[in-house]
Amino acid sequence: MAVLAMFPLGTVLFPYMPLRLRVFEERYLIMLSDLVKANDTRFGVVLIERGHEVGGGEQRFGIGTIAEMLNVTADQGFVHLTAQGGPRLEVISWLDDAPHPRAEVRELPELIWEDGLEPLRHEADRLVRRTLAMASEFTENVWPAVIELSEDPIEASWQLAGIAPLNAIDQLMLLRSTTANDLLSTLIKLINEATILYDASWLDDQGPAD
Repeated sequence: MAVLAMFPLGTVLFPYMPLRLRVFEERYLIMLSDLVKANDTRFGVVLIERGHEVGGGEQRFGIGTIAEMLNVTADQGFVHLTAQGGPRLEVISWLDDAPHPRAEVRELPELIWEDGLEPLRHEADRLVRRTLAMASEFTENVWPAVIELSEDPIEASWQLAGIAPLNAIDQLMLLRSTTANDLLSTLIKLINEATILYDASWLDDQGPAD
C-alpha cells in the first residue's frame, strides 16, 4: 500500500489513456507543486460520486487509476498538465484533504490476456468504432472512429473502453473489471445499449415519414 496525492474528477481515467487538465484550483496547484518538488510523477484519479470538481467537499468512488505525469507547463495563471493512465488503484482510506486530497491506496493487478479472447476483442473494436461514427453526428466531443490503438491486446482493450462513447458510471463499471473477458464482454454489452440510443436519436432527427 502507498499514500498518493489524489485528483477527483468528473470523468474516468483508464489505463493507457491520456489525461489533459487545465489546473487552476489552489489545492491542486499545491499538489502539483509538491509532486514536482519531490520529483514524484504519480497521482491518483478517481471519479466524483457526488459534488463538483471545484470547491471541495465532493464524495468520491473508491476505485480509480494511477496517473503518470508527462508534462507540466504554466500559462496565465493556469497549469496545463498532461498525464497517462497507469495501473488501477483501490482506495483503502482517505486521509486529511489539507492541503489537497490524499489517500492510502493499493494497486490492482493488471488483467491477463488469453489468445482465445481475440474474437471478442475484434467484436468490441468493431462495435466501438461503429458507435463512435454514429456519435460523431450528434456531438463533437468523441474520439475519431479511425483512431489507432496499441498493438498490445490488453492495452488496446483498455483503450477501447476509454474511447467508447459511454457515460461515467458505465465507464466505472468497466474499470472494475477483474478479467480481460469481463472487460470486453461488458464493453460489448454497454456499447450495444449505447448504439440503440444513438439509433433512436438518429430516427428522431429524421422526423415523421411522409
